[in-house]
Amino acid sequence: MPIGNVQPSVRPARTGRTDGAAGATTRRGGARPRRGGGLRSERYAPYVLVAPAVLIIVLLRLYPLLLGVNFSFTGDGDRNGVAVGFDNYLELFRDPLFRTALGNVGLLVLLLPVAVAIPGLLATFIYLRVPGHRLYRGVYFFPAVLSPVIVGAIFNLLLAFDGPLNSLLGAVGVAPVDWLGDPDLAMFMVVGVHVWATFGMGLVVFLAGFATLDAALLDAARMDGASLPQVIWHVIVPGLSRTIQFVFVTTMIGMLTSMFGLLYVMTSGGPEGSTYLPEYYIWIQQGQMNRPALASAASTILFVIMLVVGLLQIKLLSRAGREA
Repeated sequence: MPIGNVQPSVRPARTGRTDGAAGATTRRGGARPRRGGGLRSERYAPYVLVAPAVLIIVLLRLYPLLLGVNFSFTGDGDRNGVAVGFDNYLELFRDPLFRTALGNVGLLVLLLPVAVAIPGLLATFIYLRVPGHRLYRGVYFFPAVLSPVIVGAIFNLLLAFDGPLNSLLGAVGVAPVDWLGDPDLAMFMVVGVHVWATFGMGLVVFLAGFATLDAALLDAARMDGASLPQVIWHVIVPGLSRTIQFVFVTTMIGMLTSMFGLLYVMTSGGPEGSTYLPEYYIWIQQGQMNRPALASAASTILFVIMLVVGLLQIKLLSRAGREA
């Protein structure tokens, strides 16, 4: 009797455990497909979200770019639509105006560090809260909202041979200077006006980069007695390396593709073609000379120049950031 009473009580317990384990296994087994499906959807979600932007870029940017490159290998005028190989490119490099435009591109690349250093230093002073930093933040950005045509007209008056600047120089005994009529000075004047009119955007980007900078590093540098140049070179530059790269590339693109308004109003490419840039040359060939294929070839060269210079800048700045 005691043995018979024990056996029934043990068996149901074992059966219950087995059923419970089987039920747990079934539940776990049933959850796995749902978990795998969730992981798969999460894996493809970024591609689905990015797809519309990629499609727009391909249709509105890359496809027209490829069409322009293909068009640059065709002829103009009587040879419209006829494949001419590299004839347009050879003609470009034989044109002294285009060679001058390429030389001015080299000048812009040399002046690019100055165009980036100005907003960088001003943003540093604003970040360090120099007296009046709130006022400077608005004043520095104000020129960026002006149209290039308006800016060009203003500086045409200021830099005229009988304008206020030469009048001020005459008051201190300095002979008047033909700022926009001298081939050796005109390009520097246009670039200087462009930098004044556009550095506000770079200033805003630098200020956004300072918001991500670790303030403890600046405090530690001050505690160690570091000077301002040392703080800038050893703390700020490495901490803002990505921001500096972005400002370098965007400033370069702006200088190569956004100076048409100033050139048209201030110098019209003169004097003696000394202020020609590729974008102004492209407009002349397309709009006045009715040579769209030649303009497409010049556009292709300009794109290659921006691509190569931009990649070299990113590489050099990355190396400088690691060394700093």
